[in-house]
Amino acid sequence: MSSLKKAAQTAIEKCISLKPHEKILIVYDNPQKEIALSLLNHSKKISSQSMLLKINSPKLNGEEPEESVANSLLNQDVIMLVTSKSLSHTKARRRATEQGCRIASMPGITKDTFIRTMDADYGVIQNLTNKLAEILTNGKIAKITTQLGTNIIMNIEGRISNKGALIREKKDFNNLPSGEACLGPIEGTTNGVLIVDASFLEKVDQPITLKIENGFVIDIKGGLIAKKVKKVLDSVNSKNAYAIAELGIGTHHKAKITGNILEDEKVLGTAHIALGNNLSYGGHIDVPIHLDGVFLNPTIHIDDKKIIENGKLLI
Repeated sequence: MSSLKKAAQTAIEKCISLKPHEKILIVYDNPQKEIALSLLNHSKKISSQSMLLKINSPKLNGEEPEESVANSLLNQDVIMLVTSKSLSHTKARRRATEQGCRIASMPGITKDTFIRTMDADYGVIQNLTNKLAEILTNGKIAKITTQLGTNIIMNIEGRISNKGALIREKKDFNNLPSGEACLGPIEGTTNGVLIVDASFLEKVDQPITLKIENGFVIDIKGGLIAKKVKKVLDSVNSKNAYAIAELGIGTHHKAKITGNILEDEKVLGTAHIALGNNLSYGGHIDVPIHLDGVFLNPTIHIDDKKIIENGKLLI
């Protein structure tokens, strides 16, 4: 069996756990065709109700798909979103989830990432993610620092972290590769300085410094990638594109920093903070963008408990 076929088998059988009676829809755009076809070929071995849907490539992460595509997501048992930009934080995806569909979102996934990250122990990832998720869900105040100068505090009280790495039950939603514990901080409560030294859109050319006041980024400094980030955020033409939307902690032991955010934010020992849409995290900021900035070697306190020190998990 080729590496690509093996990765598709893991995704369909282990992560999604597709059943013979279930309908599965694999949504893709042209750059992701090879991976989408590999998933379709394996899903057909299990379910005769396996379908492929090609869409136009979204321009931004979080941009809503066309109405016909959104309607196609309804009344499915399983959906795999194999697209170049993320549909995770869209109304269309949330509506399908609310109807009971379980969904795997794989925005921007590359063949290399797919093969490497599917060859992992998802039981270990599941357990670690759940441990962190419980701590985050029960926490009130998160403080994040790094030796480079990140120093942030935020209120997370009442927000619920995602659970697990597997997508096997009704309404389950996760990325593939999965491997993060994350939630949305309370709007307007995040303050401090964030220094992103891994990736933001892509690998950073130099550390990006973001100044945050009352839940919004008010200044961005850095090199070429910092300018690209600001340009993309400004293209939304809304202050809410700069809102702090998410705190996440990576839990995937085979993920590595590649410049692909889908994988980078899952790397064990990293953390990320996202800007923009936070509706998927119980918030109310509704903008067509969600951008993650990944940083290395964080030290994180949840209330009085230190859960990570310089990138090493202490739980």
